[in-house]
Amino acid sequence: MAKKAVATFAAKTGAKSMVRCIRLERSPKTGAYVFNEQLVEEAKAKEFFEKK
Repeated sequence: MAKKAVATFAAKTGAKSMVRCIRLERSPKTGAYVFNEQLVEEAKAKEFFEKK
């Protein structure tokens, strides 16, 4: 299952809404499950979960 948590960071040009996305994946070396965690912009969160 995938989770996402929302956080807002103030930048010099304005506030950007960032989302912490966590995806469960298989490790190519061991075959065990690993968590892939990244901070991405809210608009690009869907793209993050579509990648495999």
